[in-house]
Amino acid sequence: MSNHTTAIGRTGLPGSSATFREIAQQPDVWREASENVTAQRGDLDAFLAPLLGRSDLRIVLTGAGSSAFVGDIAAPALARLLSRRIEAVATTDIVSNPRECFAEDVPTLLVSFARSGNSPESSAATVLADQVLTDVSHLVITCDEAGDLSSHHKGRAKSKVVLTPRRSNDEGFAMTSSFTSMLLTSLLILGGSNDSAVAALAAAATRIIEHRQEEITALAASGFERVVYIGSGPLTGLARESALKLLELTAGQVVTYYDSALGFRHGPKAVLDDSTLALVYVSSDPYTRQYDWDIVAELRSTLSPERVITISSEPLPTAGGRTWLLGDLAGVDDAFLAVGYIVIAQLLGLAFSLELGATPDNPFPRGDVNRVVQGVHIHPLQASTSTASKES
Repeated sequence: MSNHTTAIGRTGLPGSSATFREIAQQPDVWREASENVTAQRGDLDAFLAPLLGRSDLRIVLTGAGSSAFVGDIAAPALARLLSRRIEAVATTDIVSNPRECFAEDVPTLLVSFARSGNSPESSAATVLADQVLTDVSHLVITCDEAGDLSSHHKGRAKSKVVLTPRRSNDEGFAMTSSFTSMLLTSLLILGGSNDSAVAALAAAATRIIEHRQEEITALAASGFERVVYIGSGPLTGLARESALKLLELTAGQVVTYYDSALGFRHGPKAVLDDSTLALVYVSSDPYTRQYDWDIVAELRSTLSPERVITISSEPLPTAGGRTWLLGDLAGVDDAFLAVGYIVIAQLLGLAFSLELGATPDNPFPRGDVNRVVQGVHIHPLQASTSTASKES
């Protein structure tokens, strides 16, 4: 085991202090985010109530990279909670194919997630929505008040900007507290306050940070070359974010993959080999959980039990294998569980990065990959023939 990984909890390691600090601060940031939403509830309801009162409203959650995965997690959970159409569509898809993404010209609430809001697609997606759709409103959830996205929408009549806590604007390369604070903020804004869930998540994350680091460090030192994350429903989006965290923080030195519990068997299972570690996020939904248990049993048989880690808020029906049980979260909806579960993946990415000699705060010192994406040219959208004929 390297000296780097045995010291994962120390904040003084060169090139890792910001990332560890931003992972460790999350329980406090979540409490602050919840308080911020509560303080703004009146203004938020005044903005949202007329929109949510429309039966034909389409809600689209959007962002790029980790910000897009916020939508992947929140959309199915909020659709179920609110009994209305809510979809996750990445800004990268909107910018390249706006007419397909907004094919239906119906009243739309575009919910945009962005850490800085300075990526070219962030503002461009909202501009294209205004251009293609007749009636669109914007809810912007961002970590940077001075960012381009916030500045573009501040003070606009059909826009509402909500800032996450100042500390959530991560300095490190990989999104950690920015990701969880935007996810939690969106769930609380659109789904309603949930003080008990926030308190339980903060307590669970604190226990992970204080008591799981030694085991996580040992995993990173075990020679795994491939890591697979699996989750169902909203937790599929979490699996995707988890895989990205490890890929980013190790600068691509570890092969990562994600899928749903049922989807994994349809070809992607071929990624498994003797160097693979698998982590399965177990759903809180009793029906969905059965499929998670099935894939856990299959992976334990294929890989061996010690190479499969099950992360659950409730005990599994069979003993054996490695299960990390997050206490006091039983019955918490999957989208909220994702806020706590992801801390494990963040710490695992940090530990792997240090074990491999990378610098987590900036895994790409040559600038091959950037904290704020570069090199994107936004092309103007010309009026379509149908649009031109309507205007004439």
